[in-house]
Amino acid sequence: MSTREQIAEHLRFAAELGVAGMSRDAAWRARERQTTPAPTTREVEAPAATPAVAVPVPVAFYADSLSAIRADIGDDCSRCKLHTLGRKQIVFGVGNPDANLMFVGEAPGADEDQQGIPFVGRAGQLLTKIIEAIDLKREDVYIANVIKCRPPQNRNPEQDEVETCEPFLFRQIDAIKPKVIVALGTFAARALLRTLDPISRLRGRQFDYRGATLIPTFHPAYLLRNPSSKREVWEDMKLVRRLLNS
Repeated sequence: MSTREQIAEHLRFAAELGVAGMSRDAAWRARERQTTPAPTTREVEAPAATPAVAVPVPVAFYADSLSAIRADIGDDCSRCKLHTLGRKQIVFGVGNPDANLMFVGEAPGADEDQQGIPFVGRAGQLLTKIIEAIDLKREDVYIANVIKCRPPQNRNPEQDEVETCEPFLFRQIDAIKPKVIVALGTFAARALLRTLDPISRLRGRQFDYRGATLIPTFHPAYLLRNPSSKREVWEDMKLVRRLLNS
């Protein structure tokens, strides 16, 4: 791809995310010249995955598996304290049960708790634009969270809540068997990678995870507060697209 084509592609992505222009400030231009560390690959220890199936499995099998996981959670889960702290409903996951690409966030917010669907608020609308910027549709991917209930006032998930709920996420991953998983934000990346590193240190790298390649990147809610980081997310998503096409 020529330099002109790369610039055009970058500007198209910025427009998708609502960036109206670009700065001519010298400091901003200097930032453009900074290089992103080359992605590295690391094998991540994770709970044992479901044994691989030697033959192609019909989509209906995956869908039934997700239905079984949802049934196991139940409609009024009381496994952790969040069921006493004002959550309205379980927010399980949504999308293509045979998806090659899966996004994992941290927890539902107010809009998600109301509708029962992950990523439907402002951050979810931005996530939809990010998905469309790599020539996919929201219904092509699968979207879920580490925990399935909204923490009060959208506070950060607590460790006991994560430990109680994350087995259901692992089962979702094993049922879908995505080719690429994008961990959105610090809490999702930490839960999946078993690390205390911040997302700023994890992004730009790739990890082997439960048969998929895991790419950590910034959460869309963070991008709403820090639009300058959309550049880094675009680099991450270009890597995601290359992995999906490889």
